[in-house]
Amino acid sequence: MHDIIIVGGGPAGLTAAVYALRAGKSVLVIEKNAFGGQIAYSPKVENIPGTRVISGTEFADNFVSQALDLGAEVELETVTNVEKKENGFAVTTEEGNTYEAGAVILAVGVKHRMLGLPGEQELVGHGISFCAVCDGAFYTGQEVAMIGGGNSALQEALLLSEVCAKVTVVQNLADFTGEKKLAEALLEKENVEVCFSTLVDGYEQENGSLTGLRLRNDVTGEISRISVDGAFLAVGLMPKNDAFAHMADLNDWGYFDSAEDCVTRTPGLFVAGDCRSKRIRQVVTAAADGAIAAMAACRYLEQ
Repeated sequence: MHDIIIVGGGPAGLTAAVYALRAGKSVLVIEKNAFGGQIAYSPKVENIPGTRVISGTEFADNFVSQALDLGAEVELETVTNVEKKENGFAVTTEEGNTYEAGAVILAVGVKHRMLGLPGEQELVGHGISFCAVCDGAFYTGQEVAMIGGGNSALQEALLLSEVCAKVTVVQNLADFTGEKKLAEALLEKENVEVCFSTLVDGYEQENGSLTGLRLRNDVTGEISRISVDGAFLAVGLMPKNDAFAHMADLNDWGYFDSAEDCVTRTPGLFVAGDCRSKRIRQVVTAAADGAIAAMAACRYLEQ
């Protein structure tokens, strides 16, 4: 039996592991895909305090190594259920294993919604990005597309317009769904072009990198093509919290309805990172959650 089981091996989960291990707790981290989370897809990361530039892969590798060096145990399995027991928790995986711990931290992250087009997954990190704050500077002086019309898309398109030669915003509806002031500010930009009622019909690539988009007007059916050096998807996020709704409250959008203290309605169960209800989802905010959740779990175990 471990002191703490952490479900999720992204920045929140790995930070929680580091803090809990340094507090003398035994820790098991269970990750279903690959350690590092979404940041591992970024070819370069330049907004981590104290680090000028690092690849997402290297950052993730360093994080995992740090946790392992401190004594973390890890398993690559998919957690399907968490249950409260008399003396702690039982964590069950799809692979048929059950692990026990005195406290559990859910750091399961979110998944970016994608368009589901052929070749899309392979282009992530090779022309397709999700975060203008993280990756926008890599396209300085180049032409990019922003796909989406909500607040996130408008905010990120504004950021991109400051560094890119041209930003083409592709919105599948006849108008933006984001705030009016953001829309007005974006439309005033001379290097921004908006394609309303337009869908991305396909990706064009060369040597494994994105080179353009095929577009289809949803009203006329007309097919067109634009050349781009990169495309940013802002068509929503998908929290993966339903399996734990019996233990922790969810808000209307499916995120864990927990405050900055990262606690849930189940004593001993904590949440951290992008899966939690919050305004800003970045590596540093995920790491902050991980530290808070770990310290809260340690206090719970010591009561």
